[in-house]
Amino acid sequence: MSALLDATLKHLAALVGFDTRNPPRAIDTGGIFDYLRAQLPGFDVTVTDFGAGAVALHAVRGEPKVLFNVHLDTVPDSPAWTADPHALRVTADRAIGLGACDIKGAAAALLAVANASHGDLALLFTTDEEANDARCIAGFLREPHAYDAVIVAEPTKGEAVLAHRGIQSVLMRFAGQAGHASGEQKPGDSALHQAVRWGNAALDFVAAQSHERFGGLTGLRFNIGRIEGGIKANMIAPTAEVRFGFRALPTMNPDHLLIRFRNLVEPQPVEFTETFRGASLPAGDTANAEANRLVARDLADELGIPVGNAVDFWTEAALFSAAGYTAFVYGPGDIAQAHSADEWVALDQLEHYAQTVYRIVEKSGQGRPVFDPRDHG
Repeated sequence: MSALLDATLKHLAALVGFDTRNPPRAIDTGGIFDYLRAQLPGFDVTVTDFGAGAVALHAVRGEPKVLFNVHLDTVPDSPAWTADPHALRVTADRAIGLGACDIKGAAAALLAVANASHGDLALLFTTDEEANDARCIAGFLREPHAYDAVIVAEPTKGEAVLAHRGIQSVLMRFAGQAGHASGEQKPGDSALHQAVRWGNAALDFVAAQSHERFGGLTGLRFNIGRIEGGIKANMIAPTAEVRFGFRALPTMNPDHLLIRFRNLVEPQPVEFTETFRGASLPAGDTANAEANRLVARDLADELGIPVGNAVDFWTEAALFSAAGYTAFVYGPGDIAQAHSADEWVALDQLEHYAQTVYRIVEKSGQGRPVFDPRDHG
């Protein structure tokens, strides 16, 4: 075991030991942030509390041009765990613990690199990625920062992910007229019938998008997650509620998709509320998105990080891209292990990630620019 991996595992054991489940996101500026502060001597550290357990730590040494971002919150554990999820277990080939894969493993590696290296380095730790109430990145982006690029840590098996889908969630309600179900019904009488007709139309619309492509991604991902309504089999349903979500390609206009989904059937829903939106990566229309993807590819090549396939899951790299930064996703671990019982990250991927970041930081310490996007316009 290398010294860098050994240090990473020691930090990971400490980070896993802090309960940062989200929900309930009962996180404050002490606890895990006290630990982070203690591990970053020589850094200019700023901790910001955005409320409701959303806390960010920004640490800077020197004048770096690339920011490394990683979230510290985890999903809740499940009864299927075979041991204490907050006690790290290390075997011959993996580290097991809540958040070890998603994505405290990367956070631990960044701390290890910070102490082993001397070059310019910027880190942003956040605690609100795992719920639909993200505040940290939005708050961070309200202030200008002198970074050219942002590398967001998520489980990508040690490859740079340059593109992923956006994500939108919607709450929709239909209204009907309660009555006895024995008579002939008009199209708008039953709210549940309206919801079912809408669902059929939505599935047909989504199927018609199967030819759309971007960066290895194909079609529009769509899911009806919940339908509620009605009273009993012989009563016409006066109300129905539908919750659905979709994941668009970077080249798809999210506002146009919302309008299309709302207008699929008559009568239209009486309520149609977008409850969450995450932009796709990279930002931009068809031409700009591809140009931004190519700049991110050049950065990954320059840093010696292999480029992987686009992914269907959403990340906060999209927020940085929308703010004008070159951004991609890169981290140890496999998304298949994230959010699972006995979550784990492979030791070889953890070590490779740490070694790669160390090499990037030491390069900056030799006075060599890591990246200049003006050379890749």
